[in-house]
Amino acid sequence: MTPSFLHWIVPTGALRKLEGEEAPHVTNMELFFDLVYVFSIIQLSHYLLAHQTAIGALEAFTLFAAVWWSWNYTAWATNWVNPDHLSGRILMIALMACALAMAIAMPSAFTAKAGLFVGAYVVMALLRAFYMALVFRGSRMGRNYAQLGLWSALSSVFWIAGAAFAECRLILWVIAVLVDYAAPYFGFWLPRLGATPMATWPLRGLHLLERNQQVFIIALGESILLLGGLLSHQTLTPATVLAAVLGFLMIVSLWWLYFVHATETGERRFSSASDHTRLARAGLAYAHGIMVCGAITMAVAIEEIVAHPTAAVHLPAVIIAIAGPTLYLVGGMVFFRVMAQRVPWVYGVATALLMVIGYLAIALHLSGLVLGGGILLILLMLATVMQLECEKEG
Repeated sequence: MTPSFLHWIVPTGALRKLEGEEAPHVTNMELFFDLVYVFSIIQLSHYLLAHQTAIGALEAFTLFAAVWWSWNYTAWATNWVNPDHLSGRILMIALMACALAMAIAMPSAFTAKAGLFVGAYVVMALLRAFYMALVFRGSRMGRNYAQLGLWSALSSVFWIAGAAFAECRLILWVIAVLVDYAAPYFGFWLPRLGATPMATWPLRGLHLLERNQQVFIIALGESILLLGGLLSHQTLTPATVLAAVLGFLMIVSLWWLYFVHATETGERRFSSASDHTRLARAGLAYAHGIMVCGAITMAVAIEEIVAHPTAAVHLPAVIIAIAGPTLYLVGGMVFFRVMAQRVPWVYGVATALLMVIGYLAIALHLSGLVLGGGILLILLMLATVMQLECEKEG
């Protein structure tokens, strides 16, 4: 490409112009882009609802991993690219179209629409990486993104192979996910080029934290959508209403734990720390992925409890119900370990109690109401203890 053509198609002026420690503000284009992920999360939760087996859960997790990574890498890119610049806006629209295609393909991603899902994911990954390498041309960040793009190309081999060979699709896609997620921890290492030191990624952590907060809200919103959609088509018996109240309070409890305790810790750490890239990699890219996955899984659990409030819960429903808050707590423990350099003891206690209530639900054939009530009590206990700890420290 000639320099003039590059300047026209990928102008360096598309980069954000920030001064000092100024954090980028979240633009309307970024919020518009997130609208696709409302649909993506709906598709994910419906996939898990329809595939409540061990293989189905692994398939749903694999799809989530692809969806999360595509969103996560785009959020990182907008830390540097201005989505309100014409070139940045066109990039975001193209990535948005790819994300929409992934969401459309999701219900049949392991069958008839594997090619559409993979094609959209691969195009999104390579387009984003090599656009960033070109917009940063001549700088260390350009080299960083070129190496990221080559790792994305490597994982694409497994994604495409999985689409081509249905009999080993899940195995190949799990390998692809492992390659994608391992890449940052290896620093996008390549022969002769080496790794990309984290110090060469000048990240503004508060922007990325705000973006993660927004996608977590979307994940919680799926619980509201599933709950409201179910209640609007169901007879409102006393048991159903009570189950809905329990489900609503579970959503509120998760919101409280995240926005009142977790994000305040993150904001304080990013405001005082200098190693934003390391914090964001572990505390946002990985920990938040687990937390968002937990919120989506809990949405499915609430739907199951409200749909069958008085019936004895079957094993898949129990596993989903316990997995939702447990995944959130595991992600929360990683987040606090990174941001506060400690893990709240009550998170470990709450995780153990969730295992106990899950065992009792199976052994005693508890109803959905009792299981939901037990989970809610554990979440309320956790939120109360965390509140008391905050007041003691404050």
